[in-house]
Amino acid sequence: MCCQLFGYDQGVLGAVIGLSSFRKDFDDPDPDMEGIIAGIYDLGCFAGAILAFMTADRLGRKGSITVGSWIMVVGTILQTSATERIQMIISRLITGIGNGMNTVNVPIWQAESFKSHNRGAMLIIQSALIALGHPLSTFMGLASRQAEPSSFGWRWPIAFQGVFLLGILLCLPFLPESPRWLVQHGRVEEATEIFAKLSGKETTINDPKVLAERDEVVASVEEEKRLGQATWGEVFTEGPNRNISRVLLGAGPYMFNQWSGINSLAYFLPITFERNIGLSVELSLIIAGVLGVQYFFVSWLPYFFIEKVGRRQMLIWSSAACSFCMAMIAIMRKVDTLVTQWVFVAFCFIFFDVFSLGILPVSWMYASEIMPLRTRNKGVALGVSSHWLSNFIVVYFTPRAIENLEHNLYVIWAVLNASFVPITWLWYPETARRSLEDMDEIFRHERFGLTKTRKPGNRTKEGGDGVIRRDDPELEIYQHEGKKTPDS
Repeated sequence: MCCQLFGYDQGVLGAVIGLSSFRKDFDDPDPDMEGIIAGIYDLGCFAGAILAFMTADRLGRKGSITVGSWIMVVGTILQTSATERIQMIISRLITGIGNGMNTVNVPIWQAESFKSHNRGAMLIIQSALIALGHPLSTFMGLASRQAEPSSFGWRWPIAFQGVFLLGILLCLPFLPESPRWLVQHGRVEEATEIFAKLSGKETTINDPKVLAERDEVVASVEEEKRLGQATWGEVFTEGPNRNISRVLLGAGPYMFNQWSGINSLAYFLPITFERNIGLSVELSLIIAGVLGVQYFFVSWLPYFFIEKVGRRQMLIWSSAACSFCMAMIAIMRKVDTLVTQWVFVAFCFIFFDVFSLGILPVSWMYASEIMPLRTRNKGVALGVSSHWLSNFIVVYFTPRAIENLEHNLYVIWAVLNASFVPITWLWYPETARRSLEDMDEIFRHERFGLTKTRKPGNRTKEGGDGVIRRDDPELEIYQHEGKKTPDS
């Protein structure tokens, strides 16, 4: 539900900002004011991501999500009741703070709870639910258009955020805490019970696989405690765990997400169609909604192959395809005939599809997969912060860029997407089918520079014995070099 709400929030303002009732109530905002109203939410998310590191280790993953959700409740109430620009701006800032906290804690919670052999597939569900939120907001705006000129037309879609928040707050008490967080806080028995529950209904706390998994995490936590509590200074230094390298690598996919240009379309898709190719408000909302539905269904496809193909290949091919789509969108916008206008729309559809096949899912899972437990909360918070700061810049400038840069806006996105291909190939180690503890070993052995870990590991449901397997093709590199791995 957190993910659905995240996706819904990305699209809801774009769905209502073109409604006559919204423009009347907020004095017909110009493109600069549209950018401020939209972008202030992302600044709130940036602040929330920074705030998350103060709460996650103390309150736990569940507790922090609860706090973030209640902050969003306050923001939603204030947004829905807004009568002045300043109230809308402040209320969107507050809502963003709560969402920023959740977008840090949800990926960490999931990464620490899922099994290594299917962690990526499970996280695909998160990406798909983000994608589902977008058409929901668009169709909500389309339906509310029937209430024009009443302000109910824009207030109801914004108020609908409360439905997601109610569901989150009702479900949280029944969900398990992160077992790795429990171990970190000395609650090993509780963690063992959760490891057993996460392994299946027939699994007991005495199952060898459960005990092996618990012991591996306990050993990792004890080693980190021996070294003492992580400080911010440690996060920004390299050291034997390559902390700063992991922070930079973890922030990368979050920034790829934003600098792909996705939210220059997603936040303002209806007005992009209105202002770029002259479609009516109603037709623009319908097309944006249909695009969102297709985006949702396509975003499920990586569930079937992300563990086999791996994060690297998906990110590389998705970035290349996104670059091609943005180049074609730029060309169609430049030519600007009746035919090319509809080709423009078609490539918007294709762009969302190829984005959902790589950049979208990898961006929200990679950082939490490579950070050591000791600095995971701070490291992921920094990565998510980079996402939201980039999001603010993109969203703030998009309304004015649509008018002033015209087709050149999409040329910029095409070039940026193309740059992600060599960056990923050169520096990003593969995390698929490797435990979080496996990645610790890889980073301890690889120095900053070209990665040698380019293929998925060999952890499987049947072979998940709690240790790094000797038949992992990438970890064999270290054995050939005479370096020690945990099972050697």
